[in-house]
Amino acid sequence: MRTFNFVLVLAGLTLVFAFAFHRLDYHWGWAAVYHYRRMFLQGWVTTVWISVAALGLSTGIGLFFALAQRSRVLVLRYLSQFYVQLVRGTPLLVQILIFFYVVADAFHVENRDLVGVLTLSLFSGAYISEIIRAGIESVGASQLESAKAIGLTRSQTFRYVVFPQALRQILPPLAGQFVSLIKDSSLLSIIGLTELTLKAQEVNSQTFSTLESYLPLAAGYLILTLPISLWTRRLEQRIRYET
Repeated sequence: MRTFNFVLVLAGLTLVFAFAFHRLDYHWGWAAVYHYRRMFLQGWVTTVWISVAALGLSTGIGLFFALAQRSRVLVLRYLSQFYVQLVRGTPLLVQILIFFYVVADAFHVENRDLVGVLTLSLFSGAYISEIIRAGIESVGASQLESAKAIGLTRSQTFRYVVFPQALRQILPPLAGQFVSLIKDSSLLSIIGLTELTLKAQEVNSQTFSTLESYLPLAAGYLILTLPISLWTRRLEQRIRYET
């Protein structure tokens, strides 16, 4: 029954888009775009490694600032709160421009790939920080008191009591944030980083085939994000079952 409903929905969406494209007064030119297939592949590979690097770095940044918000050191706590509010309250596009043309230029950093990864990591790290913080705070205070009563240190409490429980809660939204990070990497094209979006723009400018240039772009991101989205759905079902 589930398979039938899935096929039914897929068939309905296919018919809608098939009708829309059929009604479109547009002359397709896939042959011209096909000659630039290597450019798409190069851009896709760049997007993959940038996303992977940013995923790892942003997770570390998010964990650090999530713990810093609960720190007893006021400087760390205020710094983390200011960082989270500043990043979440301003557009990523503006952050990329300021970080590349102002901050990176002031420190004589000319590597666009490095600047792109750092900017994307700092942006996503603020959201991951809030996800981790919410997961930590979901653990009941009674469990923290019980851990303290049996003699666990602060680090042992986080390791054996807080993190195992918080991890179950943060995995689905964390995976969703990873999907957003991959899609947000498309904005790095504004600083000339040769990822998939910039390659699609270059192909479009040379072939004047707009849809043929950007449909592969959408497919390239879908190949990266769809597995994470499906994994997130399975995690949500598993957590719902366990609770």
